[in-house]
Amino acid sequence: MVLNKEKQTIEHRTFHNIIDYLEPGDVLVRNNTKVIPARLYGKKETGANVEFLLLNNIEGDIWECIVRPGNKLHVGTKVSFGEGILKAEILEIMPGGTRKVVFQYQGIFNEILDQIGLMPLPPYIHEELKQKDRYQTVYAKFNGSAAAPTAGLHFTEELLKQLEEKGIIIANVTLHVGIGTFRPVKEETVEAHEMHSEHYYLKQEDADKINQAKQKGKRVIAVGTTSCRVLETVAEKTGKVKETEGDTEIFIYPGYSFKILDGLITNFHLPQSTLLMLVSALAGKEYMMKAYQEAVKEKYRFFSFGDAMFIQ
Repeated sequence: MVLNKEKQTIEHRTFHNIIDYLEPGDVLVRNNTKVIPARLYGKKETGANVEFLLLNNIEGDIWECIVRPGNKLHVGTKVSFGEGILKAEILEIMPGGTRKVVFQYQGIFNEILDQIGLMPLPPYIHEELKQKDRYQTVYAKFNGSAAAPTAGLHFTEELLKQLEEKGIIIANVTLHVGIGTFRPVKEETVEAHEMHSEHYYLKQEDADKINQAKQKGKRVIAVGTTSCRVLETVAEKTGKVKETEGDTEIFIYPGYSFKILDGLITNFHLPQSTLLMLVSALAGKEYMMKAYQEAVKEKYRFFSFGDAMFIQ
């Protein structure tokens, strides 16, 4: 679905037609994070079954994890995964009920995860993936996400090549997507919602591409809300960006004034989600609701493996 926020139009196209809407010199900013097989099933010393979901790497072999059953996993509890090739001990209970966990193993942690871990699919997907790379973008590079930046799943290597041949510039950011992405807003007021923190970095070569495009009056278009959040976190009021690394808790909702973003490629989001608020901030709530009604009528597929929307 193609939305033109100035003309307030709605068009229906197939995804490879995106090339018709991008001009030479436009910059497409994509998130090259890689999803790790972060869901682990193991056993306590008592033999009881447990489940861990790796959320974020605090330092070294210490991770913040969601654990189940939470009421049975106290500080000091030891857990074994994959016939003992990976072991863990709970160090502390963190705010919100997550656990600080230290892992012990021989070899390379990511290789062990590849061997025994499962992809942490969104809660509304109930089947296991036959191929792990179905939940990975073709340009995924840096390990660290608990969820895929799903707008990027629409791109094939062939399409990216065609875009570059047309003169569209490809820039990368890295934001490791946390599972908090799926958390609905439940507070009475939007401002009371606490955003999850996610780690990002932007390299100088990519910052240069973005700045040059802005200087030439070309557009900066984010592939997905994760790329958008990085851009809006690092951009100065002037719209300039520079190499930086940090954690972002930026929450974009209607009334927000965009510093750098000109367009967004995104999927169709869950009701009451922070992502739906972000697209409403960019295109206007009424227009966005009209587009969603049209999507329902035209039987668009929603969520992670669903269809795409281009807001320009």
